[in-house]
Amino acid sequence: MSAEIIDGKATAKLVRDDVADGVAELVAAGGTAPGLATVLIGDDPASEVYIRNKRRACTAAGMTDLHQHLPGDADQETAAALIDRLAADPAVSGILLQLPVPVHLDPDALLARIPADKDVDGLTTANAGLLAQGRPGLRPCTPSGVMVLFDRHGVELEGAEAVVVGRSVLVGKPMAQLLLERNATVTLCHSRTRDLAEVCRRAEVLVVAAGIPGLIGPDHVRPGGTVIDVGIHREAGGLCGDVDSAVSEVAGRLTPVPGGVGPMTIAMLLANTLTAARRLQGMGER
Repeated sequence: MSAEIIDGKATAKLVRDDVADGVAELVAAGGTAPGLATVLIGDDPASEVYIRNKRRACTAAGMTDLHQHLPGDADQETAAALIDRLAADPAVSGILLQLPVPVHLDPDALLARIPADKDVDGLTTANAGLLAQGRPGLRPCTPSGVMVLFDRHGVELEGAEAVVVGRSVLVGKPMAQLLLERNATVTLCHSRTRDLAEVCRRAEVLVVAAGIPGLIGPDHVRPGGTVIDVGIHREAGGLCGDVDSAVSEVAGRLTPVPGGVGPMTIAMLLANTLTAARRLQGMGER
């Protein structure tokens, strides 16, 4: 029996539609449309595609596209000055620095210049600290999108045993913290975890964000469990994730690659930008 497919495209559309409604309500109430400043440094082809998709979604939701592009040889001072200007601009609700940046730049120092209330990627130390303390703040987009998928598909998190594979600051660590907020019992695995398969088999909810194609196979999965595959890789046969396709015969629910978590990331970026705009304009939450 094959797993139920968790459709990220359909859920992301619901989020985007809700954001578009929220933007219209904000403007109708006397506010201004949120402005999203995406910052691309250099000409990395993959980054250009990601930015193009984010900009298209931004305008489709009724937001203002405030994209900024610096050449690949821009120095640290120039990049920092751009972020400082965006931070001070009242038309800018959110700032997103597209990673990776060219190797001669310090991405952490650049991210640190983004004010927490405009940090729509949820990556600053201030927002990470707010998440760690369970206080309101802007959350990283991909883990937030996974939480929406859980809710949309009726995945019970209260008291559930959850395993997160991967400990990045972008996905793994905030994912574990968001699950803890919902009273799941969380194990965070990484490259030095002993007997990964045994640990993963305990999981009623398994989130995989390790960045290794096909790392998780059927022997890693608890029968009937929910499996979220955050990874995406381009292989000879096309796109694949961190989870082997054979897992669909064991899991109860499974996100596809592509079409699972990926669409949720941009949808949650828009949701964060709307939240930031409401707070900056003193319009409160809906």
